[in-house]
Amino acid sequence: MMYSTLIVLFEIIPIFRILTLPMYKCIIIDDEEHAIRGLKNYIDSLPTIEVISTFSDALEALAVIKTIERVDLILLDVDMPKITGVELSREIRNKTDKLVFTTGHSKYGYEAFKVGADDYLLKPYTLGEFIICMEKLFPAARTSNADGSQTAFLVKNKEEQNKIISIRYDAVIAVESKLNYITIYTTEHTITTYMSLTQMFTILGQKRGFLQFHRSFIIAFDYIKYINGNTIKMTNDIEITVRDYYKESFTKFISKYLVKSTRIVKSK
Repeated sequence: MMYSTLIVLFEIIPIFRILTLPMYKCIIIDDEEHAIRGLKNYIDSLPTIEVISTFSDALEALAVIKTIERVDLILLDVDMPKITGVELSREIRNKTDKLVFTTGHSKYGYEAFKVGADDYLLKPYTLGEFIICMEKLFPAARTSNADGSQTAFLVKNKEEQNKIISIRYDAVIAVESKLNYITIYTTEHTITTYMSLTQMFTILGQKRGFLQFHRSFIIAFDYIKYINGNTIKMTNDIEITVRDYYKESFTKFISKYLVKSTRIVKSK
């Protein structure tokens, strides 16, 4: 009962908005069932997108999609048996408004561009990267106020008899998942509340600077103290080890933000 009450507390404003927004219909095509499950979990974070069909067989997908009405979004793997995602996309591109490739291979980028793909998600990608992609394609899928003026959110603190606490976005250092609840570490408090990490990401996702390099943690870029190898230490001394699943996105993050020297060394 407490869990339901908490969700209502968070979602009362967004749900009012969602009632006036369109529902976008989505199809997932991937020969790996775990990839389909992962995408469905991500889509659960965006209440204006619904999965109407999934296919693990590309030829079956081709036969069915040719007979149905146009959909809003197709999420399509590239490297599949029988027929590749690129080949399949040429046959079904006119059946979807938006087409996004989800693949573990960067080499298909040019082919994706040629068939008119709207985006290209390189596996493994985080929930944050997926949400950013969807919000770019479907602005109405945003999980919060579009103008970004909201500076805080409310939670019930389990450790204080469910007292309602206001938390500023810019004060959040990290969020840690612990079974059926989460701990939110801020510059002022440590709050424990009943909620999943995925639900928390939908709340924090409206603001830039929140990262996920571990399945149990969300961290704020502004509060990273230092990075040593694959260990991230936060300003409150929490240490997070980057797991294998996130190493590719972690490497891209380092490459993007690491300031490199442009000094030219003169030869003698």
